Amino acid sequence: MEERAQSTEWRARELYEHLDAGDSLFVLDVRNEDEFESWKIEGRGDVPTLNVPYYEMLEVDEHDDVVDSFAEYLAGKVVEELPRDASILAVCAKGDTSEYVAEALRRLGFDAFNLVGGTAAWGDFYRFAPVVEEGSTKVWQVSRSARGCLSYVLVDGGEAVVIDPLRHVDRYLELAEREGFEIRRILDTHGHADHISGGPKLAAATGAPYALHPYDAIHPLDVLPARLEYDYLKEGRTFEIGALTLRSLHVPGHTLGQVAFLADERWLFSGDSIFIDSIARPDLGGRGETWAPLHHAALRRLLELPDETLVLPGHFAHLDEADARGLFAAPLGRLRRENEGLVMAAKEREEFVRYILASLPRFPEEYVEIKRVNAGLVQPSEARASELEIGKNVCALADVHDG
Repeated sequence: MEERAQSTEWRARELYEHLDAGDSLFVLDVRNEDEFESWKIEGRGDVPTLNVPYYEMLEVDEHDDVVDSFAEYLAGKVVEELPRDASILAVCAKGDTSEYVAEALRRLGFDAFNLVGGTAAWGDFYRFAPVVEEGSTKVWQVSRSARGCLSYVLVDGGEAVVIDPLRHVDRYLELAEREGFEIRRILDTHGHADHISGGPKLAAATGAPYALHPYDAIHPLDVLPARLEYDYLKEGRTFEIGALTLRSLHVPGHTLGQVAFLADERWLFSGDSIFIDSIARPDLGGRGETWAPLHHAALRRLLELPDETLVLPGHFAHLDEADARGLFAAPLGRLRRENEGLVMAAKEREEFVRYILASLPRFPEEYVEIKRVNAGLVQPSEARASELEIGKNVCALADVHDG
């Protein structure tokens, strides 16, 4: 921590490390109110945050130096709301304006830092961490921390399968080169709504086949077939990765084509079915009432797996769902007892459906367009892709309970 204190800026990785450690941190977010309300920096537990749009600080205009203007505004209107016993992180969309705000805070005697690259850099931060290491077998959990998105790289004998690759495929290619393995298969558990899949792009870059269940190769609202190349996933299909066998389980509910993968009969890549603290919502295809009973049946099927099965989910809602290593993984037996959605899934179908329909978060309009992108119906620019992916995912029921 002493080395960091000598710097005046944090990069996204440093922010993650502070959040994961639960360090004392206060965020001064100077984005516009609507941007702030749609997406905030979150960590393990509460992260005290104050939103003061930067344009309000420019009300003081008699200074030639913008830092002086910011400092005068903060001293006159905000200083009493800022802590002296915690680091203050100044945040804006791209890290430019917040650099001046951080300097203004330091002039006022605060321990202040700027987030380099702003929320854009935080949104694109990926963490690769091994969740399983057994001899030649390794499972990497890939976490896009700001968005709550997870994907996986399963490696054995120098061969790898990537499950639910996220948009920035260069991160996976760099890992493969660094660790010395070859990507042989690319699998999507379902047609994603909250983020743009990197599956087709990673397939093009590696020559590895990309697979998706055909039910999810039809846009559920537009009812248009996908315009992309993919191998058909189906119930019981198996893939050999080195000495490991990966078996597909068709578990519709979140989507009609939702698939989970069971590796070595021990590790369940659950996609958007079971999360750590919750379960997936069934309404993102616009048919929540129809798909909720399917969801119930699928979850009941997964609950028949052994208690020691390690669940590796496709999303998380909060960093505090991670274990002490910062990993999102838990044995099914524990989740069977502690996960409210799974407790409800063990009940009768009618009670489960009532619970689901009463617990649905808001439906993000951008999810309709993201599904079009993932079906190859739309080809967005990089700027548009980033815009569509702003903010956390809301694929879990947990979001409604957490507000």
